[in-house]
Amino acid sequence: MSGLDPKLREYANDKQWQCLEALAEHGSERKAGAALGCHDSVIHRAKTVVLAKAAQAGYAPDHAMLHPAPPGFRVRRNTTLRDMRTGESLIQWQSVEPDKEQQERIIRAAIEAMCEDLPRLPARPKRDLKYNNLLMNVIPWGDPHFGLHCWGEETGEDFDLKIAKRDLCGAVDYLVRQAPPAPRCVLVNLGDFYHAENLRGQTERSGHPLDMDTRMQKIIRVGVAAIRQAIDTALSRHETVEIINAVGNHDGVLAMALSVMIDNIYQDEPRVIVHSQPTKRHYLLHDRCLLGVVHGDTTKDSDLLGIMATEKPEWWGQTKHRVFMRGHHHQDRVQEFNGGKVEQYRTLTPGDAYAVGAGFLSGRDMKLITYHGQFGEVARITCGIDLLRSLAA
Repeated sequence: MSGLDPKLREYANDKQWQCLEALAEHGSERKAGAALGCHDSVIHRAKTVVLAKAAQAGYAPDHAMLHPAPPGFRVRRNTTLRDMRTGESLIQWQSVEPDKEQQERIIRAAIEAMCEDLPRLPARPKRDLKYNNLLMNVIPWGDPHFGLHCWGEETGEDFDLKIAKRDLCGAVDYLVRQAPPAPRCVLVNLGDFYHAENLRGQTERSGHPLDMDTRMQKIIRVGVAAIRQAIDTALSRHETVEIINAVGNHDGVLAMALSVMIDNIYQDEPRVIVHSQPTKRHYLLHDRCLLGVVHGDTTKDSDLLGIMATEKPEWWGQTKHRVFMRGHHHQDRVQEFNGGKVEQYRTLTPGDAYAVGAGFLSGRDMKLITYHGQFGEVARITCGIDLLRSLAA
Protein backbone atom coordinates (compact mmCIF):
# COMPACT_ATOMS: atom_id res chain seq x y z
CA MET A 1 0.00 0.00 0.00
CA SER A 2 2.15 2.83 -1.31
CA GLY A 3 1.20 6.06 0.47
CA LEU A 4 -1.72 6.20 2.88
CA ASP A 5 -4.75 8.18 1.75
CA PRO A 6 -5.79 10.32 4.76
CA LYS A 7 -9.40 10.30 3.53
CA LEU A 8 -9.63 6.61 4.42
CA ARG A 9 -9.35 7.52 8.11
CA GLU A 10 -13.10 8.18 8.42
CA TYR A 11 -13.84 4.61 7.27
CA ALA A 12 -11.46 2.90 9.73
CA ASN A 13 -11.57 2.30 13.46
CA ASP A 14 -8.44 2.90 15.53
CA LYS A 15 -7.13 -0.65 15.20
CA GLN A 16 -7.71 -0.78 11.45
CA TRP A 17 -6.00 2.58 10.97
CA GLN A 18 -3.01 1.36 12.96
CA CYS A 19 -2.76 -1.61 10.56
CA LEU A 20 -2.96 0.66 7.51
CA GLU A 21 -0.29 2.98 8.92
CA ALA A 22 2.02 0.01 9.53
CA LEU A 23 1.36 -1.26 6.00
CA ALA A 24 2.21 2.12 4.51
CA GLU A 25 5.37 2.38 6.59
CA HIS A 26 6.75 -1.14 6.07
CA GLY A 27 5.55 -1.82 2.54
CA SER A 28 4.14 -5.36 2.94
CA GLU A 29 1.50 -7.11 4.98
CA ARG A 30 4.04 -9.56 6.40
CA LYS A 31 6.40 -6.83 7.60
CA ALA A 32 3.51 -4.73 8.95
CA GLY A 33 2.20 -7.75 10.86
CA ALA A 34 5.63 -8.44 12.33
CA ALA A 35 5.94 -4.82 13.45
CA LEU A 36 2.57 -4.95 15.22
CA GLY A 37 3.05 -8.45 16.58
CA CYS A 38 0.14 -9.99 14.66
CA HIS A 39 -0.39 -12.31 11.70
CA ASP A 40 -0.28 -10.73 8.23
CA SER A 41 -3.89 -11.87 7.70
CA VAL A 42 -4.94 -9.26 10.30
CA ILE A 43 -3.35 -6.54 8.18
CA HIS A 44 -4.94 -7.90 5.01
CA ARG A 45 -8.37 -8.08 6.63
CA ALA A 46 -8.12 -4.52 7.97
CA LYS A 47 -7.15 -3.21 4.53
CA THR A 48 -9.95 -5.13 2.80
CA VAL A 49 -12.62 -3.99 5.26
CA VAL A 50 -11.63 -0.31 5.15
CA LEU A 51 -11.40 -0.18 1.34
CA ALA A 52 -14.74 -1.97 1.01
CA LYS A 53 -16.40 0.39 3.48
CA ALA A 54 -15.01 3.42 1.66
CA ALA A 55 -16.15 2.05 -1.72
CA GLN A 56 -19.60 1.37 -0.31
CA ALA A 57 -19.74 5.04 0.65
CA GLY A 58 -18.65 6.06 -2.87
CA TYR A 59 -14.92 6.63 -2.35
CA ALA A 60 -12.49 4.40 -4.30
CA PRO A 61 -9.95 6.59 -6.14
CA ASP A 62 -8.27 3.60 -7.79
CA HIS A 63 -11.58 2.97 -9.56
CA ALA A 64 -12.38 6.60 -10.35
CA MET A 65 -14.92 6.88 -7.53
CA LEU A 66 -14.11 10.24 -5.96
CA HIS A 67 -17.49 11.49 -4.72
CA PRO A 68 -18.62 9.94 -1.40
CA ALA A 69 -22.33 9.66 -0.72
CA PRO A 70 -23.80 12.29 1.64
CA PRO A 71 -24.10 11.48 5.36
CA GLY A 72 -26.78 8.89 6.03
CA PHE A 73 -26.56 7.35 2.55
CA ARG A 74 -24.51 4.70 0.76
CA VAL A 75 -23.76 4.09 -2.92
CA ARG A 76 -26.09 1.52 -4.38
CA ARG A 77 -24.77 1.57 -7.94
CA ASN A 78 -21.89 3.33 -9.67
CA THR A 79 -21.79 3.56 -13.48
CA THR A 80 -18.83 4.99 -15.40
CA LEU A 81 -18.65 5.87 -19.10
CA ARG A 82 -15.07 5.49 -20.37
CA ASP A 83 -13.30 6.39 -23.59
CA MET A 84 -12.63 3.01 -25.26
CA ARG A 85 -9.44 4.32 -26.87
CA THR A 86 -7.77 5.84 -23.82
CA GLY A 87 -9.63 4.27 -20.89
CA GLU A 88 -10.28 7.74 -19.53
CA SER A 89 -13.36 8.22 -17.37
CA LEU A 90 -15.75 10.61 -19.13
CA ILE A 91 -18.99 10.59 -17.11
CA GLN A 92 -20.02 8.92 -13.87
CA TRP A 93 -23.49 8.25 -12.44
CA GLN A 94 -24.16 7.31 -8.84
CA SER A 95 -27.32 5.85 -7.35
CA VAL A 96 -27.51 6.19 -3.55
CA GLU A 97 -29.80 4.70 -0.92
CA PRO A 98 -30.25 5.28 2.82
CA ASP A 99 -27.58 3.68 5.02
CA LYS A 100 -29.49 2.42 8.05
CA GLU A 101 -26.41 2.12 10.28
CA GLN A 102 -25.24 5.66 9.50
CA GLN A 103 -28.73 7.08 9.86
CA GLU A 104 -29.12 5.48 13.30
CA ARG A 105 -25.86 7.09 14.42
CA ILE A 106 -27.01 10.48 13.11
CA ILE A 107 -30.44 10.12 14.76
CA ARG A 108 -28.87 9.07 18.06
CA ALA A 109 -26.49 12.07 18.01
CA ALA A 110 -29.44 14.38 17.31
CA ILE A 111 -31.47 12.84 20.13
CA GLU A 112 -28.57 13.20 22.58
CA ALA A 113 -28.17 16.86 21.61
CA MET A 114 -31.90 17.53 22.10
CA CYS A 115 -31.96 15.78 25.47
CA GLU A 116 -29.00 17.66 26.95
CA ASP A 117 -31.27 20.38 28.36
CA LEU A 118 -33.93 18.08 29.82
CA PRO A 119 -34.62 18.84 33.51
CA ARG A 120 -32.78 16.47 35.87
CA LEU A 121 -34.54 14.81 38.78
CA PRO A 122 -32.74 15.26 42.11
CA ALA A 123 -31.41 12.25 43.98
CA ARG A 124 -33.87 10.59 46.34
CA PRO A 125 -32.85 9.62 49.89
CA LYS A 126 -32.43 5.88 50.51
CA ARG A 127 -34.85 4.11 52.83
CA ASP A 128 -33.36 2.28 55.77
CA LEU A 129 -34.14 -1.26 54.61
CA LYS A 130 -32.39 -4.55 55.22
CA TYR A 131 -31.31 -6.35 52.06
CA ASN A 132 -29.94 -9.75 51.14
CA ASN A 133 -26.94 -8.64 49.09
CA LEU A 134 -26.80 -11.96 47.23
CA LEU A 135 -30.16 -11.30 45.53
CA MET A 136 -31.15 -9.38 42.40
CA ASN A 137 -34.76 -8.80 41.28
CA VAL A 138 -35.45 -8.67 37.53
CA ILE A 139 -38.78 -7.57 36.03
CA PRO A 140 -39.02 -8.35 32.28
CA TRP A 141 -41.60 -6.31 30.36
CA GLY A 142 -42.85 -8.28 27.40
CA ASP A 143 -43.65 -5.89 24.52
CA PRO A 144 -45.75 -3.16 26.23
CA HIS A 145 -46.91 -1.58 22.90
CA PHE A 146 -47.75 1.90 24.19
CA GLY A 147 -49.83 3.56 21.48
CA LEU A 148 -51.79 0.43 20.52
CA HIS A 149 -55.50 1.13 20.19
CA CYS A 150 -57.97 -1.77 20.43
CA TRP A 151 -61.74 -1.63 19.98
CA GLY A 152 -63.36 -4.14 22.29
CA GLU A 153 -66.15 -5.10 19.89
CA GLU A 154 -63.50 -6.15 17.36
CA THR A 155 -60.79 -7.63 19.60
CA GLY A 156 -62.69 -8.62 22.74
CA GLU A 157 -61.11 -5.93 24.92
CA ASP A 158 -60.58 -2.17 24.79
CA PHE A 159 -57.02 -0.90 25.07
CA ASP A 160 -55.48 2.57 24.88
CA LEU A 161 -52.73 4.70 26.41
CA LYS A 162 -54.52 5.13 29.73
CA ILE A 163 -54.96 1.37 30.14
CA ALA A 164 -51.36 0.66 29.02
CA LYS A 165 -49.94 2.96 31.71
CA ARG A 166 -52.31 1.68 34.39
CA ASP A 167 -51.47 -1.96 33.66
CA LEU A 168 -47.70 -1.58 33.47
CA CYS A 169 -47.42 0.61 36.56
CA GLY A 170 -49.92 -1.49 38.50
CA ALA A 171 -48.09 -4.73 37.74
CA VAL A 172 -44.70 -3.24 38.70
CA ASP A 173 -46.19 -1.94 41.95
CA TYR A 174 -47.65 -5.35 42.84
CA LEU A 175 -44.45 -7.25 41.99
CA VAL A 176 -42.17 -4.84 43.87
CA ARG A 177 -44.35 -5.10 46.97
CA GLN A 178 -44.14 -8.91 46.88
CA ALA A 179 -40.43 -9.07 46.00
CA PRO A 180 -37.70 -10.53 48.22
CA PRO A 181 -35.40 -7.90 49.82
CA ALA A 182 -32.80 -7.50 47.07
CA PRO A 183 -30.69 -4.34 46.86
CA ARG A 184 -30.63 -4.41 43.05
CA CYS A 185 -33.66 -4.26 40.76
CA VAL A 186 -33.50 -4.38 36.96
CA LEU A 187 -36.45 -3.29 34.81
CA VAL A 188 -36.08 -4.97 31.43
CA ASN A 189 -38.09 -3.59 28.52
CA LEU A 190 -37.80 -6.45 25.99
CA GLY A 191 -38.59 -4.21 23.03
CA ASP A 192 -41.65 -2.77 21.28
CA PHE A 193 -42.32 -0.48 24.21
CA TYR A 194 -43.96 1.79 21.64
CA HIS A 195 -46.41 0.28 19.18
CA ALA A 196 -45.28 2.53 16.31
CA GLU A 197 -42.82 5.31 15.67
CA ASN A 198 -44.40 7.12 12.74
CA LEU A 199 -47.74 8.72 11.89
CA ARG A 200 -48.28 6.31 8.99
CA GLY A 201 -49.17 3.60 11.50
CA GLN A 202 -46.83 1.06 9.91
CA THR A 203 -43.71 -0.79 10.99
CA GLU A 204 -40.63 0.74 9.37
CA ARG A 205 -39.11 -2.47 8.07
CA SER A 206 -42.04 -4.43 6.68
CA GLY A 207 -44.72 -1.76 6.33
CA HIS A 208 -47.11 -3.87 8.45
CA PRO A 209 -50.26 -1.79 9.23
CA LEU A 210 -50.85 -1.04 12.93
CA ASP A 211 -53.89 -0.11 15.02
CA MET A 212 -52.61 2.96 16.79
CA ASP A 213 -53.42 6.19 18.53
CA THR A 214 -52.21 8.84 16.07
CA ARG A 215 -51.27 11.45 18.70
CA MET A 216 -47.54 10.65 18.65
CA GLN A 217 -46.55 13.37 21.11
CA LYS A 218 -49.01 12.01 23.67
CA ILE A 219 -47.83 8.42 23.08
CA ILE A 220 -44.23 9.42 23.82
CA ARG A 221 -45.22 11.53 26.85
CA VAL A 222 -47.35 8.81 28.48
CA GLY A 223 -44.67 6.18 27.82
CA VAL A 224 -41.97 8.26 29.52
CA ALA A 225 -44.31 8.99 32.45
CA ALA A 226 -45.00 5.26 32.88
CA ILE A 227 -41.29 4.43 32.97
CA ARG A 228 -40.63 7.19 35.50
CA GLN A 229 -43.41 5.88 37.72
CA ALA A 230 -42.07 2.30 37.44
CA ILE A 231 -38.56 3.47 38.35
CA ASP A 232 -39.85 5.44 41.33
CA THR A 233 -41.81 2.40 42.52
CA ALA A 234 -38.75 0.16 42.27
CA LEU A 235 -36.58 2.77 44.04
CA SER A 236 -38.93 2.73 47.02
CA ARG A 237 -37.82 -0.82 47.91
CA HIS A 238 -34.38 -1.23 46.31
CA GLU A 239 -31.02 0.42 46.74
CA THR A 240 -30.41 0.74 43.00
CA VAL A 241 -32.65 0.43 39.94
CA GLU A 242 -31.39 -0.31 36.44
CA ILE A 243 -33.37 -0.08 33.24
CA ILE A 244 -32.72 -1.65 29.85
CA ASN A 245 -34.66 -0.67 26.72
CA ALA A 246 -34.17 -3.28 23.99
CA VAL A 247 -34.70 -2.10 20.42
CA GLY A 248 -37.83 -3.69 18.93
CA ASN A 249 -39.10 -4.04 15.39
CA HIS A 250 -41.93 -1.57 16.13
CA ASP A 251 -39.82 1.19 17.74
CA GLY A 252 -36.22 1.11 16.52
CA VAL A 253 -35.66 4.87 16.76
CA LEU A 254 -38.00 5.59 19.70
CA ALA A 255 -36.29 2.90 21.78
CA MET A 256 -32.98 4.76 21.36
CA ALA A 257 -34.68 8.05 22.19
CA LEU A 258 -36.29 6.52 25.26
CA SER A 259 -32.94 5.39 26.70
CA VAL A 260 -31.34 8.77 26.04
CA MET A 261 -34.26 10.68 27.60
CA ILE A 262 -34.40 8.52 30.74
CA ASP A 263 -30.61 8.67 31.07
CA ASN A 264 -30.70 12.47 30.99
CA ILE A 265 -33.65 12.74 33.38
CA TYR A 266 -31.88 10.60 36.01
CA GLN A 267 -28.37 11.92 35.42
CA ASP A 268 -28.23 13.38 38.96
CA GLU A 269 -29.66 10.23 40.58
CA PRO A 270 -26.79 7.77 41.24
CA ARG A 271 -29.27 5.08 42.30
CA VAL A 272 -30.70 4.84 38.77
CA ILE A 273 -28.57 3.21 36.08
CA VAL A 274 -29.69 3.37 32.44
CA HIS A 275 -28.16 0.89 30.02
CA SER A 276 -28.11 3.27 27.07
CA GLN A 277 -25.58 1.51 24.82
CA PRO A 278 -26.73 1.67 21.15
CA THR A 279 -26.66 -2.11 20.76
CA LYS A 280 -29.26 -4.75 19.90
CA ARG A 281 -28.22 -6.88 22.88
CA HIS A 282 -27.49 -6.04 26.52
CA TYR A 283 -25.96 -8.08 29.35
CA LEU A 284 -26.21 -8.21 33.15
CA LEU A 285 -23.66 -9.83 35.45
CA HIS A 286 -24.67 -10.86 38.98
CA ASP A 287 -21.91 -12.92 40.59
CA ARG A 288 -22.27 -16.35 38.92
CA CYS A 289 -25.38 -15.33 36.92
CA LEU A 290 -25.22 -13.90 33.40
CA LEU A 291 -28.37 -12.52 31.75
CA GLY A 292 -28.74 -11.41 28.15
CA VAL A 293 -31.48 -9.13 26.79
CA VAL A 294 -32.71 -8.94 23.19
CA HIS A 295 -36.02 -8.33 21.43
CA GLY A 296 -35.57 -11.49 19.38
CA ASP A 297 -36.87 -10.46 15.96
CA THR A 298 -33.55 -10.80 14.11
CA THR A 299 -31.85 -13.72 15.89
CA LYS A 300 -32.54 -17.43 16.29
CA ASP A 301 -32.99 -18.67 19.85
CA SER A 302 -30.54 -21.49 19.18
CA ASP A 303 -27.82 -18.92 18.36
CA LEU A 304 -28.26 -16.62 21.35
CA LEU A 305 -26.09 -18.45 23.89
CA GLY A 306 -23.27 -18.72 21.36
CA ILE A 307 -23.61 -14.98 20.73
CA MET A 308 -23.49 -14.39 24.50
CA ALA A 309 -20.29 -16.44 24.85
CA THR A 310 -18.71 -14.57 21.92
CA GLU A 311 -19.69 -11.07 23.05
CA LYS A 312 -18.99 -11.61 26.77
CA PRO A 313 -16.32 -14.34 26.96
CA GLU A 314 -14.92 -13.25 30.35
CA TRP A 315 -18.35 -13.08 31.97
CA TRP A 316 -19.28 -16.40 30.38
CA GLY A 317 -16.20 -18.02 31.89
CA GLN A 318 -16.90 -16.85 35.42
CA THR A 319 -20.62 -17.72 35.48
CA LYS A 320 -22.70 -20.88 35.77
CA HIS A 321 -26.33 -19.71 35.49
CA ARG A 322 -27.03 -18.10 32.10
CA VAL A 323 -30.32 -16.91 30.65
CA PHE A 324 -31.07 -14.96 27.48
CA MET A 325 -34.33 -13.01 27.90
CA ARG A 326 -36.34 -12.09 24.82
CA GLY A 327 -39.75 -10.80 23.76
CA HIS A 328 -41.36 -10.37 20.32
CA HIS A 329 -43.71 -13.38 20.27
CA HIS A 330 -45.91 -12.45 23.28
CA GLN A 331 -45.93 -15.93 24.80
CA ASP A 332 -44.12 -17.91 27.48
CA ARG A 333 -41.49 -20.27 26.17
CA VAL A 334 -38.30 -21.69 27.66
CA GLN A 335 -35.67 -23.56 25.65
CA GLU A 336 -32.58 -25.11 27.17
CA PHE A 337 -29.33 -25.31 25.23
CA ASN A 338 -25.76 -26.17 26.11
CA GLY A 339 -24.58 -23.45 28.47
CA GLY A 340 -27.92 -22.00 29.51
CA LYS A 341 -31.47 -21.29 28.47
CA VAL A 342 -33.46 -18.84 26.36
CA GLU A 343 -36.73 -17.56 27.79
CA GLN A 344 -39.38 -15.43 26.13
CA TYR A 345 -42.13 -13.70 28.06
CA ARG A 346 -45.78 -12.85 27.80
CA THR A 347 -47.07 -9.30 27.56
CA LEU A 348 -49.83 -7.54 29.50
CA THR A 349 -51.08 -6.08 26.22
CA PRO A 350 -54.09 -7.61 24.40
CA GLY A 351 -53.88 -8.66 20.78
CA ASP A 352 -54.70 -6.16 18.06
CA ALA A 353 -57.19 -6.88 15.30
CA TYR A 354 -54.59 -8.72 13.22
CA ALA A 355 -53.41 -10.96 16.09
CA VAL A 356 -56.92 -11.79 17.29
CA GLY A 357 -58.08 -12.49 13.75
CA ALA A 358 -55.15 -14.85 13.22
CA GLY A 359 -55.90 -16.68 16.48
CA PHE A 360 -52.82 -15.48 18.42
CA LEU A 361 -54.42 -15.54 21.88
CA SER A 362 -51.60 -16.10 24.40
CA GLY A 363 -52.07 -15.51 28.13
CA ARG A 364 -51.03 -12.18 29.62
CA ASP A 365 -48.89 -11.42 32.65
CA MET A 366 -45.74 -9.79 34.03
CA LYS A 367 -43.19 -11.57 36.20
CA LEU A 368 -40.53 -10.72 38.76
CA ILE A 369 -37.64 -13.19 38.89
CA THR A 370 -35.16 -13.25 41.77
CA TYR A 371 -31.61 -14.43 41.11
CA HIS A 372 -29.20 -15.56 43.82
CA GLY A 373 -25.58 -14.79 43.03
CA GLN A 374 -24.49 -18.39 43.62
CA PHE A 375 -27.59 -20.47 42.91
CA GLY A 376 -29.31 -18.74 39.99
CA GLU A 377 -33.09 -18.30 39.98
CA VAL A 378 -34.55 -18.83 43.46
CA ALA A 379 -37.99 -17.18 43.24
CA ARG A 380 -40.57 -16.10 40.69
CA ILE A 381 -43.70 -14.00 41.22
CA THR A 382 -46.37 -13.63 38.54
CA CYS A 383 -48.94 -10.85 38.16
CA GLY A 384 -51.55 -12.15 35.71
CA ILE A 385 -53.97 -9.86 33.93
CA ASP A 386 -56.96 -11.16 35.98
CA LEU A 387 -55.14 -10.48 39.25
CA LEU A 388 -54.20 -7.03 38.00
CA ARG A 389 -57.82 -6.25 37.08
CA SER A 390 -59.01 -7.42 40.51
CA LEU A 391 -56.47 -5.19 42.27
CA ALA A 392 -57.64 -2.20 40.23
CA ALA A 393 -61.32 -2.85 40.90
